[in-house]
Amino acid sequence: MEILMTVSKIASICTMGANASALEKEIGPEQFPVNEHYFGLVNFGNTCYCNSVLQALYFCRPFRDKVLAYKSQPRKKENLLTCLADLFHSIATQKKKVGVIPPKKFITRLRKENELFDNYMQQDAHEFLNYLLNTIADILQEERKQEKQNGRLPNGNVDTENNSPPDPTWVHEIFQGTLTNETRCLTCETVSSKDEDFLDLSVDVEQNTSITHCLRGFSNTETLCSEYKYYCEECRSKQEAHKSGPNRGHYIAIVKSHDFWLLFDDDIVEKIDAQAIEEFYGLTSDISKNSESGYILFYQSRD
Repeated sequence: MEILMTVSKIASICTMGANASALEKEIGPEQFPVNEHYFGLVNFGNTCYCNSVLQALYFCRPFRDKVLAYKSQPRKKENLLTCLADLFHSIATQKKKVGVIPPKKFITRLRKENELFDNYMQQDAHEFLNYLLNTIADILQEERKQEKQNGRLPNGNVDTENNSPPDPTWVHEIFQGTLTNETRCLTCETVSSKDEDFLDLSVDVEQNTSITHCLRGFSNTETLCSEYKYYCEECRSKQEAHKSGPNRGHYIAIVKSHDFWLLFDDDIVEKIDAQAIEEFYGLTSDISKNSESGYILFYQSRD
């Protein structure tokens, strides 16, 4: 058994190395981006949900830059953010351009902090993404709170507002948006609005459509009636109203780095044609024919 396991590991390592070499050769030395690294992540037993999200976040440059900047700060007590910073720093400082890295430290910390992920079962990538971003934001806010309690901010100024609400973090600056829900009473025509902050939106994505089309569907008017009637403050009673507002499986990550697309499937990294993106974008009318559809999509706003 020990010999078979050793042989299996050697064969696996050889396969990873061959894949990495093929990727570097396919991109070519002239086209390979300066100071960029394409590394697969080892699967530690159904951790593809984690690997795919980490790859997507690593190639979200504003997020990557903030995490690496956090790494350069004075050493702090180990938490999920320090482990993520160590992982990103390890990838960014590799001498080789391609290869495979085991995110063991990060996975160990994740399983230690949240029992939901402390097993070898497949988990939901969206749930993990939300947990990770919220945890990072909590860590940053807690550190700033400690700085305020010490009476001094990073810029050397003395803080006198210890009871002020938590300031937005760079997680919020990068990912947070504001959703305005409007409700119109069909009896008195009074319109009420409510703003809600969000880090992501759950929208239905269909094939051969744009994200603009998907967002229009997301904001379609909804009629509130029967047991879902809206309580109108003007009418002082429940009334019908119009309201507008807002998987498990094997996970991979597809990212656009510079001028080409890459597919990250745990430890395997491949360059793919842009036309292949259509195969993963949206569901067909017959879901059984194509279950490999985009689940989490990252977009960057234009100024």
